[in-house]
Amino acid sequence: MSAFSAPFGLLLDVDGPIASPVERRIVEPSILPDLVALATVGVPIAFITGRSAVFVRDEVAARLVEAGLPDGAPVFAVMEKGGVWAPIAAGGGLGALELDAALAIPADVTEAVHSLARAEYAHAMEVDEGKHVMISLEARSDIPHEDYWPARDEFQERVWQLLVDRGLGLRYGERVRADARGEVPWRIDPTIISTDVESVLLDKDRGAARALEWFAAQGVTAPRWYSAGDSRSDYLMADHVHADGLEAVHVDVRPGDGMLERDYPVVTMGSLIHDQAGAAFLRERVAALGL
Repeated sequence: MSAFSAPFGLLLDVDGPIASPVERRIVEPSILPDLVALATVGVPIAFITGRSAVFVRDEVAARLVEAGLPDGAPVFAVMEKGGVWAPIAAGGGLGALELDAALAIPADVTEAVHSLARAEYAHAMEVDEGKHVMISLEARSDIPHEDYWPARDEFQERVWQLLVDRGLGLRYGERVRADARGEVPWRIDPTIISTDVESVLLDKDRGAARALEWFAAQGVTAPRWYSAGDSRSDYLMADHVHADGLEAVHVDVRPGDGMLERDYPVVTMGSLIHDQAGAAFLRERVAALGL
């Protein structure tokens, strides 16, 4: 396999910079063709998301293939914040899944949390059945966000008590409860559209590491990596790149939540946010290569 050094690489959160957080699909018309154009000239692209493989398969991989993703393009997906991963290829979309079973939530815990959500919170949230290592309860798309958030917060309090009563070591915000061994292996992680229960080892830096390892194995490198996301945890992608001694630039598509200070550049797309900012960023990258 011959080595290839791309001018830059992309590490992209899905919800926010790529998919609309309202419609939960790719709606900006320039995003798919621009991703295909960049992949066609060898720019390595990794989607690093908490989303399930089912979502990435249907809403990202399949649509990239439909948009003309070429054979051999260096495109990779890391799902469930580093717990599940697979390449994306023109011939079959999302490839065979690999997963880190050691980081999976115990099955009885998953069932208990799912049962609570279905029995008492189905008016506000839905169980994400596609998760392999995490638990995710997602806001219903047919209710306003302001109706979802109070239910989410109440549900999370219930989950905290449920799991602590089961003896799990758990972190939720500033609260920490160790298990019988003095360990805290799990956490409750709220987002604007979901509640996740997951291993504390799962996060966007693990996803970035997984992606860079895969690209290196394919003989693809880049001196500079752009990451893009709408959450403070998305900075962890650029943190990993920077710690690896590579040039990092992070694109914050929801700066209103408070931008973090870093030793690498953090940029915004003017007044644009979410997928409109993501679309503008990709347009800039296409233009920079004269495509």
